[in-house]
Amino acid sequence: MANNYETLVLLSPELAEEDRKGILDNLTGIVDREGGKMVETDDWGMRQLAYPVEKQTRGYYVRLVFEAPGALVAELERNIRITDGIFKFMTVKLAA
Repeated sequence: MANNYETLVLLSPELAEEDRKGILDNLTGIVDREGGKMVETDDWGMRQLAYPVEKQTRGYYVRLVFEAPGALVAELERNIRITDGIFKFMTVKLAA
């Protein structure tokens, strides 16, 4: 059974538009490949950070909402951790 998840990703403000798009295409590709379904990609854009992250005071936020089995979340987070340009991320399971 698939659950709904939301992953908030904080990207480096120094990434070019095409690099950002490449990272997001890669992440949505993982969801599709592992048997999940993208529900929404919500681009929040550049925001001021509450505190510096890796010496940056701004960051680019993107919210991904997807339907997926639990194993997919582990694979997605593994890929996020090894991707350059992603500062932080958080995945939460949404209420059914």
